[in-house]
Amino acid sequence: MNHIAKLLNADNVVADLQVSSKKRLFEQVGLLLEDPERLGRSQVFDALFSREKLGSTGLGLGVAIPHGRIKGLKQVVGAFVRLAAPVNFDAPDGQPVNLVFVLLVPEVATEQHLQLLSDLAQMFSERAVREKLAAAPDAAAIRATFAAWQAD
Repeated sequence: MNHIAKLLNADNVVADLQVSSKKRLFEQVGLLLEDPERLGRSQVFDALFSREKLGSTGLGLGVAIPHGRIKGLKQVVGAFVRLAAPVNFDAPDGQPVNLVFVLLVPEVATEQHLQLLSDLAQMFSERAVREKLAAAPDAAAIRATFAAWQAD
């Protein structure tokens, strides 16, 4: 299993989440990670929204990787959300986003953080991966898609 898949468990993968905006997505991710990861929902929202103000984390092709640093966080936390309907993310290609990988990292940037972002960008650049994630029937199938991916 690759290091991206190791960040995902049954509690932090959501298929077909209903949200109307990027802001609502960040609120829902805060709720998603609040209990299992012992994070405050406002901490998550603030970290993601602060980073987004610096520039969109939308990659294009319907994908975004919102990420943020959280003070006191001991290890990297990841979550994947497939949206029921795409939302605007100010992606470079102008397309709305429906595949979202959220990455939260400790306050001090590490090589691991940069490597994860790089690997996620590589993974999502593959059309077959995006198609499998979009078509997966449930969270278990989404997790299997992440687990099967191999970096070049």
